[in-house]
Amino acid sequence: MSHLVETMAYVGAVPWHGLGNPLSPQQPESVWLREAGMDWTIEHGDVLFNVSPDGGMHIRPYSDARVLYRSDTLAPLSVVSPRYKVVQPAEVLHFYRDLVSAGGFELETAGVLKGGRKLWALARTGQETLLKGGDRVKAYLLLATSCDGTLCTTAQFTSLRVVCNNTLQMAVADKTGAVKVPHSTVFDPVAVKEALGLGLSGWEAFIGNLKALSQRSVSPEEARQYFAEVLDEPLAVGEDSVASRAMQQLQALYSGAGMGSLLTGTRGTVWGLLNAVTEFVDHKRRARSQDYRLDSAWFGQGAQLKTQALDHALALLD
Repeated sequence: MSHLVETMAYVGAVPWHGLGNPLSPQQPESVWLREAGMDWTIEHGDVLFNVSPDGGMHIRPYSDARVLYRSDTLAPLSVVSPRYKVVQPAEVLHFYRDLVSAGGFELETAGVLKGGRKLWALARTGQETLLKGGDRVKAYLLLATSCDGTLCTTAQFTSLRVVCNNTLQMAVADKTGAVKVPHSTVFDPVAVKEALGLGLSGWEAFIGNLKALSQRSVSPEEARQYFAEVLDEPLAVGEDSVASRAMQQLQALYSGAGMGSLLTGTRGTVWGLLNAVTEFVDHKRRARSQDYRLDSAWFGQGAQLKTQALDHALALLD
């Protein structure tokens, strides 16, 4: 089976997705580029097409598009508009240089998805907190981009629950904790950092919400209703009704099968409901492989499902 992950590297414990080349701490950017499979550039070439009404070869150029390709393998990546602004692999890692040198931030993982069509790096910010029952949550900064139009260049704060390695995008009120730069615009790392607010001003508010979730107990009926709303499926009613596989997995994770589900701040709380969903997406949801699961959990349907789960969880605090 082909893998979405071309190459990646990490520092510290093996990431939750179990992929990558291990590195010792405080490696230079050149080592990260090599070990993460990012030591190449995105180049572009002309688009040519064959017009052969008589069966011959008549090659013509198409000026309204260009081919992006890898400098190392010459493998094509995508066909884009000439106006498409590329973010190079080295720029993704360079984004963190001043954050790491200034202290507090530490690059933990970086890599390439889909043969180079998506690139990302993840750094620990140094911010963390303890919820009820010793439940530790850390803050990370993810920078990701694509060269095929499937993802804006996106910088977003992400939380990680240590006991189970569940990830969740930070969000407070109408702020998503993310800055997105479309590929029609030149990527300006200084402007992105200013827009993010590197003091993590939203972290305390976000953690305040999580603490409130850990203190809000729920009834069995509320739990069933929550999962039904998150999955957008009707509740199973009657002896002959059978819940979906996803519903059964969520209920099992919430009821004790989930990692950390029996901690005092998790058991029988909205925080427990939310973590059942994040663990389902990050670890249990059916996927072709771990790398497909990572892509979904960070950038695809899995990420959307976790956002919906947080929204429904916060609604239970009203």
